[in-house]
Amino acid sequence: MSVISELIRTEEDGTISFGDYTLGSKTKKDQFIHDGDSYKVKTFHEITRLECNGLFVYESVPGTAVNNLYVREDEMGFHVEGTEDAKITVGLSESTEYEVQINGENAGTMQTNLGGKLTVSVELEAGHPSQVVIRKK
Repeated sequence: MSVISELIRTEEDGTISFGDYTLGSKTKKDQFIHDGDSYKVKTFHEITRLECNGLFVYESVPGTAVNNLYVREDEMGFHVEGTEDAKITVGLSESTEYEVQINGENAGTMQTNLGGKLTVSVELEAGHPSQVVIRKK
């Protein structure tokens, strides 16, 4: 896995990949169409953010590269890579409990806030992606 030099792309399996944590200055790409939805990504070494149809989907501090992101009614999953540990916030259903797994290990049950955001910390090291799966309980 590596950075996404085109900032965002559709994968053969129908998922999307985005982010480039090696950039020195903020770079963005908007109006990326995937399955009829319009995506916007902003990324560089300090932050990576993804929106879909103007709604928040993903944000990491510092910046990351995300591969094979999928979002279903009751589950979200992706592989994430960065140069250091990251705080990752995702947009889900409001006031809902989710089970979080990182690299196949149970990281616990967490509840989203009134805005539907859930934040997890993920230990990252360049060249070693981590898998994150978040399932509605």
